Amino acid sequence: MQPVCGSLSDLLMRPSERRDIIVNLVRERERIAVETLAQELGTSPETIRRDLTGLAARGLIRKFHGGAASAESAIFGSVMEGPFAARMQEHLAEKRAIARAAASLFSPGDALFIDTGTTTSIFAEEIARLGQLTVITNSVSITQLIMRGSGTNHVFLVGGEYRDDAAENVGRLAVEQVRHFHAPYAVLAAGAVEPEGVLDFDASEADIAVAMASQARDITILADSSKFRRTGLFQVCPLADVDRLVSDGAPEGALAEALEAAAVQHIAAAPLGSPAAGDPAH
Repeated sequence: MQPVCGSLSDLLMRPSERRDIIVNLVRERERIAVETLAQELGTSPETIRRDLTGLAARGLIRKFHGGAASAESAIFGSVMEGPFAARMQEHLAEKRAIARAAASLFSPGDALFIDTGTTTSIFAEEIARLGQLTVITNSVSITQLIMRGSGTNHVFLVGGEYRDDAAENVGRLAVEQVRHFHAPYAVLAAGAVEPEGVLDFDASEADIAVAMASQARDITILADSSKFRRTGLFQVCPLADVDRLVSDGAPEGALAEALEAAAVQHIAAAPLGSPAAGDPAH
């Protein structure tokens, strides 16, 4: 992203406009220094620090000494520990690109299921800015991200057995509650994408994804390309049930053939900082 100080330093910017730009810059770069923000926005470090204090109080960013980090980094970096937090750091740039490409597919007013996953969590942060969304999820963290994005969003958090590692609710009660909802869209994470379908490694998480997929008419799978080289244990759905796959790389070989045969639309996410991805592969 190009520095914006040249276009903004000569303007009398309203504080709300400046803070919106700060939030976008923090989300774009994950972490950014006070001095960098002051230079690019053409204002004083003291003003930036006051802005960061207010934004952090609203949960839109995380303030640290000398700078700020994204709210998503706060939730999945310093607060959470364990395997899920570790997976959040794997292929992070690719996941962010996938999340942004997927978020562009939706509009204010849409209703969608979102299951627990590292990429779906980043997607939630991206889509939350649209506003007027209705989201059904089993993830506590996704609930927080959606609500912090806009006061016009609505979230239904299904209950059940709570797992602290991924801050999610699973089990029979959670599955039963998912089945009380109908939404046009389901956006799901994937442990693996194979010619046989979309799979997961955890039976309880797979049960949630299966329930969400059954209650939606349009299914989007978010998967970085490392998922194309894995073999899952529990099937979420066959490829024939998937409407689109958003990933950072093109599937090859038998998987590419299976996706084409199933008429799955593949959307290639452009790397961060590059022009938008071209036309979908299918």
